[in-house]
Amino acid sequence: MLEFRDIAITDKERITAALNTSQFMGCEYSFSNNMAWKRLGDSQISFYKDFYICCSFRSDDGVPRFFLPSGSGDYRDVINEMMKYSEILGKPLRIAGITDTSLNMLSELFPDRFYTETDDGDWDYIYLSDDLITLRGRKYHSKRNHLARFNELGADYSFMTERDFDDCITFSTLEYNSRSAETDHSFVAEQYAINTYFNYFGELGLQGGVIRIDGNVAAFTIGDRLNNDTFCVHIEKADTRFNGIYAGINNCFAGSAASGYKYINREEDLGIEGLRKAKQSYHPAFLLKKYTVTFK
Repeated sequence: MLEFRDIAITDKERITAALNTSQFMGCEYSFSNNMAWKRLGDSQISFYKDFYICCSFRSDDGVPRFFLPSGSGDYRDVINEMMKYSEILGKPLRIAGITDTSLNMLSELFPDRFYTETDDGDWDYIYLSDDLITLRGRKYHSKRNHLARFNELGADYSFMTERDFDDCITFSTLEYNSRSAETDHSFVAEQYAINTYFNYFGELGLQGGVIRIDGNVAAFTIGDRLNNDTFCVHIEKADTRFNGIYAGINNCFAGSAASGYKYINREEDLGIEGLRKAKQSYHPAFLLKKYTVTFK
């Protein structure tokens, strides 16, 4: 029977091995993200044979949301185990993070056993790394203009080191406090995630970039390897009083951290209109469509 518990840094080797086997492209298939964002969905983990399973126990309707297991083995077997666990909870089995390829596999294994939903706010924005590094072509004309404004700021970009951590934490805390009286759970979870990234920066194998203006942090970003050909940007913060600052941190970090990868995953837009507009303005190579399936 499956047993779930909190994720820990000591799980990294085992979980990373399973993730490397599956080579999934969705941002939820990242040990760093699973570790940092566990408070957002009250997530816990389990293992079954050579599979790694992550499950979010926070949901609007009380139905836990599993993610498709990563690793190797018989998917019919592991999903049947997940069904048994869900039956004990008195809930239907719900699995998220399903791409078209995975959906076809589930349809073959469990024909007519589930219904499918999708929310485009959950789809990941996948860019060609070369596009974000070079900003080449007419479609990036406005981005090059933003970058020109950034270059006029006299800003200094550097690869993130431990010496930057305290200043970046302070920067993100001030940004959080500026959101007036907002106490939304997602904002609290974000602060927990940011602190986790910094607390385990080296152990997680993260990379970061920092922009300073007059010695003060004006922007920072953090990401890491997602799979063999994809780099994932997990967090990006910038002071919008500085014209072109987001264009600057985006371009600088892409060039310094992701040049060896074909793709950059900049995660989902959560259905937030401003975030959607910003992500679309960088012309993704494609959106990674993801489904949620609920077994009948």
